[in-house]
Amino acid sequence: MNLREIEGRLEGADLRVGIVVSTFNGTITEALLTGAVAAVEAAGVTECTVVRVPGALELGPAILRLTEDHDAIVAISAIIEGETDHYEHVATQASNAITQITLATGVPVGNAVLTVREIAHARERSLPGPGNKGAEAARAAIVMANTLREL
Repeated sequence: MNLREIEGRLEGADLRVGIVVSTFNGTITEALLTGAVAAVEAAGVTECTVVRVPGALELGPAILRLTEDHDAIVAISAIIEGETDHYEHVATQASNAITQITLATGVPVGNAVLTVREIAHARERSLPGPGNKGAEAARAAIVMANTLREL
């Protein structure tokens, strides 16, 4: 048997990476963005575009446009439960848009769209260090871009 194994690398020197970040809940999203940019830089990416949009529902159009000339995208937002069901609708639609765009275009989108019940949970996931979800999503997008290139 001829067994072929493919595993992407966390190397981005030849990748163009886009980051779409919502400005709503800006304290959280800026911390996630800092983590994502640091991860992209650590991977050796030399070209990165950051696009700011108002909220989670606006991520999709910007991500879709970036897929035209970027190899990997990172989506950043923070959706925090409030007093109404609006939180659930926004989270579902944002997640669906990311998934649909990834599948339709073949460009990987690292998902750092936090959906949490309390702001403390969002803060924990946006702190500097290994648990920063922006950094995790950026690394995943880079690895997937390299994986897809090898397939």
